[in-house]
Amino acid sequence: MMSRLKIKSLTPHLGAEITGVDLSKPLSNEDFTFIYQAYLDRSVLVFRNQKLTRDQHKDFGRKFGKLHVHPMNKARTGDPEILQVKTTAESAYTAGNGWHTDVSCDEYPPMASLLYITETPEVGGGDTLFANMYLAYELLSDTMKNLLAGLVAVHDGALPYIGSYKVLPKEGDSYPRNEHPVISTHPETGKKVLYVNSGFTTHIKDLNRNESNAVLEMLFRHIAQTPRLVCRVQWEPDTLTLWDNRCTQHHAVWDYYPHSRYGERVSVVADSRPTG
Repeated sequence: MMSRLKIKSLTPHLGAEITGVDLSKPLSNEDFTFIYQAYLDRSVLVFRNQKLTRDQHKDFGRKFGKLHVHPMNKARTGDPEILQVKTTAESAYTAGNGWHTDVSCDEYPPMASLLYITETPEVGGGDTLFANMYLAYELLSDTMKNLLAGLVAVHDGALPYIGSYKVLPKEGDSYPRNEHPVISTHPETGKKVLYVNSGFTTHIKDLNRNESNAVLEMLFRHIAQTPRLVCRVQWEPDTLTLWDNRCTQHHAVWDYYPHSRYGERVSVVADSRPTG
């Protein structure tokens, strides 16, 4: 059974394509064990030529745990576990157009996300960049690692959802805001992770504003301007990409205006908060 599944690396340290599996069908224990280990080892997995219904998409997500309800979905009708990722010529923004970790403002941020793209721009483009936060941490100097150890940052959903997307929460509600360590430890691999992102992280506690801004600006620039951290997923219709949200960041490239891209995402709730 396991010999049917093949893995091809995207870069030496991040990402892989998995072939030999049809995600619309129930997975054997052997196949899921293979996929889960690849997920831990490679952090970003690409599955092409998948024909999935919403239920099949969600069933695969549930293999990893309980499905997440996105904060912006709480004020919308439809399936709360499905986040539509739709960009057209009329869109004011495209979701994820900047380096971020999915919904790190939650008390229990998603451990994994699974984006299924069914429509890609006819002119090309619309790739997603992923960055390795294990490596981002490792490339810091020992002095900087020691400075960041034990620090806590604030992650606020209002920063992207109101500030960038202009989507107000439903009346009487607010977007989540939580504190997480600047350097976290992956709960399964035990490796250190740089855990701040420009999408949600507003400031570092116990530093004054100038200090916090300077440190975060340096870390955000480190992530955005270090090409060796990155793998690039080139989407084709009927491609599903799964990523470990605990140790990666990603950036959806909006380089295809006025053309369209459409997909749907499910995410999986972590069973523990990020810890140092």
